[in-house]
Amino acid sequence: MTKKPLVGSVLLASMIWAFAIQTQGAGVDSTLWYTQPARSWEKEALPIGNGRLGGMIFGGIQREQIQFNENTLWIGDEHDTGAYQAFGDLFIDLGEGTPAATDYRRELDLSRAVHTVTYTQNGIHYRREYFVSHPAQVMALRLTADKAGAYSGTVRVTDTHQGKVAAEGNRLTVTGTLAGYKYEPKGPDYSIALAYEAQVLVLHDSGTLKTADGKITFERANSLTILLNAGTDFLNERGRGWRGENPHGRVTAQLQAAATASPKKLLSEHLADYQRLYDRVTLKLGESANDLPTDQRLLKHSNGARDPGLEALVFQYGRYLMISSSRDALPANLQGLWNNSIRPPWRSDYHTDVNVQMNYWMVDQANVSECFLPYAKWLNSIREVRKAETQQAFKTRGWTMHAENGAFGGSTWEWVESGSAWCMQNVWDHYAFTGDKEYLRQLAYPMMKEVCEFWIDRLKALPDGSLVAPNGYSPEHGPREDGVSHDQQLIWDLFNNTIEAADALGLDREFRDGLAARRDHLLAPKIGKWGQLQEWMVDRDDPKDTHRHLSHLVAVHPGRQITPLTTPALAKAARVSLNARGDTSTGWSTAWKINLWARLHDGDRAYKLMGNLVRLTGDTRMNYNDGGGLYANLFDTHPPFQIDGNFGYTAGICEMLLQSHAGAIHLLPALPKAWPTGKVTGLRARGNVLVDLEWRDGKLVKASLHTGQDGTYKIRRGDQETELQLKRGKTIVLK
Repeated sequence: MTKKPLVGSVLLASMIWAFAIQTQGAGVDSTLWYTQPARSWEKEALPIGNGRLGGMIFGGIQREQIQFNENTLWIGDEHDTGAYQAFGDLFIDLGEGTPAATDYRRELDLSRAVHTVTYTQNGIHYRREYFVSHPAQVMALRLTADKAGAYSGTVRVTDTHQGKVAAEGNRLTVTGTLAGYKYEPKGPDYSIALAYEAQVLVLHDSGTLKTADGKITFERANSLTILLNAGTDFLNERGRGWRGENPHGRVTAQLQAAATASPKKLLSEHLADYQRLYDRVTLKLGESANDLPTDQRLLKHSNGARDPGLEALVFQYGRYLMISSSRDALPANLQGLWNNSIRPPWRSDYHTDVNVQMNYWMVDQANVSECFLPYAKWLNSIREVRKAETQQAFKTRGWTMHAENGAFGGSTWEWVESGSAWCMQNVWDHYAFTGDKEYLRQLAYPMMKEVCEFWIDRLKALPDGSLVAPNGYSPEHGPREDGVSHDQQLIWDLFNNTIEAADALGLDREFRDGLAARRDHLLAPKIGKWGQLQEWMVDRDDPKDTHRHLSHLVAVHPGRQITPLTTPALAKAARVSLNARGDTSTGWSTAWKINLWARLHDGDRAYKLMGNLVRLTGDTRMNYNDGGGLYANLFDTHPPFQIDGNFGYTAGICEMLLQSHAGAIHLLPALPKAWPTGKVTGLRARGNVLVDLEWRDGKLVKASLHTGQDGTYKIRRGDQETELQLKRGKTIVLK
């Protein structure tokens, strides 16, 4: 038996944890809640995270399970993609409960990033609260009750990779390495084998605590505070072999600091940090008098009941997931941060033929621009790996990507030569939204220029002088051949953006002019025999092709080569192609279609696609055709779970309410009839302009624009366009 540790006494001196503090914003449109514990990790458990460290909470009554992740736990190397890895599980066993619990509720408050479980058993009201703090870099769990001595049970931790688990005092420690783990059973041995460590501290008020058999047992405690941290020796620097210091010192120090902080400070710092990002955007799409649990609301919406509050909740959920999965070390992958497998679907990797790009469409629009930097820094870190393989394969300068990519830059699936150009579209857009010239000069432009060099060396001329990408690919179907539209459009976008980047920085005039000449000689988009936007240089498109990929429409979204106002004939052809592809597809494909219809100024069609996505599904098969939707926990499904659909949905609503890619800030460009009255605050337009909008009966009634830089801006409302001079730090209100 151990005495109560000093840090526990300090931490619990107040007797009341501040988790119960409420803030503005909590309510029907910011809370996911359920009346039963989760049984399925994928479909029902709820995610928490701080960008690096994450957990999936089940909310069991007699046994709580938190499956946890750390975003640098990767197998693989510079030659093989490898895979993102599950870390382990934390279990809190509370013994048998009789009678059964009543008044059970588990909820995730997006406005606070706090998960709560409450229930009554044996006349005792129990409460558990959980969050992951970015300032403290730990996961915090607090178990309280309204009766003294209510808690007896055990805390234990398991390691997915079967490392060493030790218990001493009030601490559990897991240590190991990833040596020997493979994605495929007969796959290669990886040259990089990261070391990892996780620690759990159990702090108790009253009662007793003891360790035995690799777990911690507590008896008759008034309350428990459990802190978890995990890490690896991953370092996002190729020059140092991707390896830094052993994680032990960092994990220990962060846990100890959190344990000695007051509970009020631990929570208040978490709230201040998280809400600084989350509270920037509010969205109201109409009245929702629905007080049903989230899974029942989703089912009703699936059956046609209007619930604009649920539609807004799914929008904010995308922002919550981004803040929770992309702030440190590595960007959000196919599952964001959350993964319970050592062989996850599609390796839980970075797919560069739409998926990782879709993850980051929404970050600047939805005003969480800081979350973009892990993506840009990862691209920068793997440049030299990509250069070496690109030079060997294509005998060119610069670099490009395979369709799948790992943390260390390794790839094992086929080349998608325009994948790097597509990534550069994200990289440029971050500058276009923020106006951060230091970022453009130091990080974005050097990468963009190198990818341009790849295409300068690779493009070939047709007899008429048109430039085409050789042996191209339209993900993920069709023949390989010259002049594929997907490649042509992305190269145009890359050259066009790099020209603007060089102009903004006043650099490389000769290089810039050479790009302009090549851009203007690229084979342009073509309209085919049934009025479609051609997917290939050869007019072979099948009007019955309903493939999930919309690769030949990147010029509409996320690009800007085709718009209804500047290229109406091509925009009409894009509509024909999009109609032919159909409205039923996988989750991420549905999300992309929402964005495309918004760019074509068809808000009602975009809204219809939203209905296809905001529908309850239980399909967990690898379904490539029509299984898209949301699980009960609002995770988007390919299926199975794939987070790009969540992020793409949030981007789609941004595009319906505000566009800025075509030379003007376009207010309410694709407002559907289903949202006759509403309000949004804090969206960001290109040019570093924050925009608030209010509309009534389908008409814009008020717009506020606040810019971070001086400039002349075109503002479009319906068919009217106005030119305004905006001053940095000043707000202009249009009525």
